[in-house]
Amino acid sequence: MAYNIADLFEHAVDLVPDRVAVVCGERRLTFAQLDQRANRLAHHLTARGLGPGSHIGVYSRNSVEALETMLAAYKVRAVPININFRYVPNELRYIFDDADLAALVHERRYSDHVAKVRPDFPQLREVLVIEDGTDADCTGYGGVEYESALTGQSAERDFPERSADDLYLLYTGGTTGMPKGVMWRHEDVWRVLGGGIDFMTGEAMRDEWQQARTGAESGGLIWLAAAPFIHGAAQWASFGNLFACSTVVFVPQFDAHEVWRTIERERVDVLAIVGDAMARPLIEALHEGGYDASSLVVISSSAALFSPSVQRQYLDALPNVMITDSIGSSETGFSGIGVIGRDNAQTGGPRVNADAFTTVIRDDGSFALPGEIGWLARTGNLPLGYYKDEEKSRSVFREIDGKRYVAPGDYARIEDDGTVTMLGRGSVSINTGGEKVFPDEVEAALKSHPDVFDALVVGVPDERLGQRVAAVVQPRAGSTPGLADLDAHVREWIAGYKVPRSLWLVDEVTRSPSGKPDYAWAKRHTETHEPTDVREPSRRETAAEPG
Repeated sequence: MAYNIADLFEHAVDLVPDRVAVVCGERRLTFAQLDQRANRLAHHLTARGLGPGSHIGVYSRNSVEALETMLAAYKVRAVPININFRYVPNELRYIFDDADLAALVHERRYSDHVAKVRPDFPQLREVLVIEDGTDADCTGYGGVEYESALTGQSAERDFPERSADDLYLLYTGGTTGMPKGVMWRHEDVWRVLGGGIDFMTGEAMRDEWQQARTGAESGGLIWLAAAPFIHGAAQWASFGNLFACSTVVFVPQFDAHEVWRTIERERVDVLAIVGDAMARPLIEALHEGGYDASSLVVISSSAALFSPSVQRQYLDALPNVMITDSIGSSETGFSGIGVIGRDNAQTGGPRVNADAFTTVIRDDGSFALPGEIGWLARTGNLPLGYYKDEEKSRSVFREIDGKRYVAPGDYARIEDDGTVTMLGRGSVSINTGGEKVFPDEVEAALKSHPDVFDALVVGVPDERLGQRVAAVVQPRAGSTPGLADLDAHVREWIAGYKVPRSLWLVDEVTRSPSGKPDYAWAKRHTETHEPTDVREPSRRETAAEPG
């Protein structure tokens, strides 16, 4: 036995075989049923020559089959690859090539896209098709129906021994550029994302059975992961809770009302979301639908901005629910968590109690002091690097005082009390007159305005300042906020040099399926559309003056 994703899941199966493991819509499987179906798929993969090291693409919205595919792959020491279900053929070609796919499991609705790409990849030896109620034709490229692949296969768990060194590979969606695969050993990623270390106390699990034993004895929880499986947050909300004998609930695709209906029906204990993109429509749907959320104990946000103004709406609506905000990335895993209360509101990114492995470093690699801004970094259990990208690996992973650290590009500040405030991705920070402006902070201020539903902030060229702060805003229905009104409001939250000088109003702000901001889209929009409103700074207003 080993600290291996498949082994950790099987420990839970052996302890609570009859407990419900997963719920999706009307479908529900016990731990034993989920294990048996994953075993059948694993035997099919083996029969098709797929095994240790084989890369198997998962091109699907949330589904029982997507989870089964990942578990089946790990059982035979293969490597599932998360593929964004919004990808079109050109993007599929990139990921099929970069990830060296040997097999693909996809929903039938994406058959047309797959048909255009598969002829270019003869090494793609097997394609399984998940039924989803659509009628797209998959026969032209040899697609095999998923259920027929399981038929006749053994449900026994008779696989060779696995290793803590087996590969977990997560393709990052990111906010800019094409995705890259982050390579982890199973034990390392479990330690930082799957419950191998207690997130609240920092205490490590004593052995590979402790997590399952504790969950079996406590009765487990019911978790709903609102994000798609293409996002690491949803994968590990699922895996970590399965390891702990808890029930995982999800909806095929994010819909705020369906999330609350599911919470009400399944009596969900914990709701896991990804920042404002999910939190804002969810809180509005709660008020519109009057759903019973009395079962909720915790709402946990991670991996994206969770604005203080939105946090307060949850504190008002659900006063008995604990709300947490955590930081991390595909390269660092969990890096710290904060409990949200009425007395700790702030602007910008989350302020968290960092664990012993998280720090902030200066550009020269030295450690930042309280009050200083630098790069968020982590040591301890780390990824091996980026798949097929040694140059990027060298730039992100570095050695300091004999220890290996990862610093993927997020700015953060060490506070006087030792907590860490996340400021945002360095690649999207705005340099205006020599001062850095972090979009998260400005976006949080904008979204506290009653007429703003969503917003992204980017830098646009400015002859005098180099860049000026620009806002792409999705107003609430029936509202048309102007720059003067927004200017007056956000100055109560942020300094004058951070205030947007240009405004674009849009019908909808574009984000990834997991809710992450699409800054490339926002930048293109500012370049191809005239601004809705512009405010020129006065002569006395410079980046060094608060304005």
